[in-house]
Amino acid sequence: MDDLLMLSPEQMRRIEPYFPLSHGVPRVDDRRVLSGILFVIRNGLRWRDAPAGYGPHKTIYNRFIRWSRMGVFNRILAELAARAGDPDQLMIDATHLKAHRTAASLLKKGLLPRCIGRSRGGLTSKLQVVCDGKGRPLLLYLTEGQANDHKAAAALLEHLPPARHLLADRAYSSIGFRDALVQRGITPCIPPHAKHRIKHNYDPVLYRQRQKIENTFARLKDWRRIHTRYDRCAHTFLSAIAFAATFIFWINES
Repeated sequence: MDDLLMLSPEQMRRIEPYFPLSHGVPRVDDRRVLSGILFVIRNGLRWRDAPAGYGPHKTIYNRFIRWSRMGVFNRILAELAARAGDPDQLMIDATHLKAHRTAASLLKKGLLPRCIGRSRGGLTSKLQVVCDGKGRPLLLYLTEGQANDHKAAAALLEHLPPARHLLADRAYSSIGFRDALVQRGITPCIPPHAKHRIKHNYDPVLYRQRQKIENTFARLKDWRRIHTRYDRCAHTFLSAIAFAATFIFWINES
């Protein structure tokens, strides 16, 4: 098992307080099963192709689906981010993620939205991310690929933690978004759009730090089941992103 990804005891101690309680029969080894989930997400495997060192693939898959429906992975990310305290800076941006045909095969069925749309010449989902000043994800929001950035940003506004500044590119340069940030005591650092008549001032030196969120997207997309969406349900795909972000940025820091 030397070549397998395995969560360390210290990493497990950081996330164990947010696991659901086990009722009745004790759960199969959490460390082994969660490590198997991360291995599948990182390498873009089918669940049945998970190495035998992680145990039965059915156990790994069932744990991931069950905890995704319970919101466990999203809660782990939120709790670890909250423990870090209020950030001095926030950054927001979006990226497109390609949807594989298997993810879109039931596009029009089911009651819950699948957050898959058509943009950039194919089926995509759009991931909105709010990061702190170190580029660590705080909030995740999934929409259809063609969704407007301002609608997603408006949905995230009420969940923003207190901060001094928010950095964003000119796609977020609107009077409504700026005013909403100011009302929350956050100074926007957003360059004005070329077609806008009112040219708002911003700090170009501070704005250069926005490259950290671009690096965040690059690191997330190194994980193949995030770069390409195979999950049909939006909540399972978002759980995969949340668990990968937790491992990369919150419990695997160098």
